Amino acid sequence: MFSVRQKREISEAVQKALRSTEHHELPEGEIQFCLRVFGAESWSWAEIFNNGAVPNPGVNPHNERQDPRSQPQ
Repeated sequence: MFSVRQKREISEAVQKALRSTEHHELPEGEIQFCLRVFGAESWSWAEIFNNGAVPNPGVNPHNERQDPRSQPQ
C-alpha cells in the first residue's frame, strides 16, 4: 500500500508524535510500535513498524510505482 520511503516517513512521524507526549512510560531510545492501515478495498492494507524494527524492508514493486517521489525524474 505504501512505498518503503513512505513507510519510513510515516514511522518517523509516529515516533515524533509519540515522543512529543513526553509520557514517562516511553523508553528513552526508539519506541517500538506496529501500525496497521486498512485501505478502501479488502486486499488493501499495510503494516508499518518502527524503523529500527525493519532495517532491510521487503520491496513491493507495485507499491514503489504508486509513489511519485520514488520514480526517477
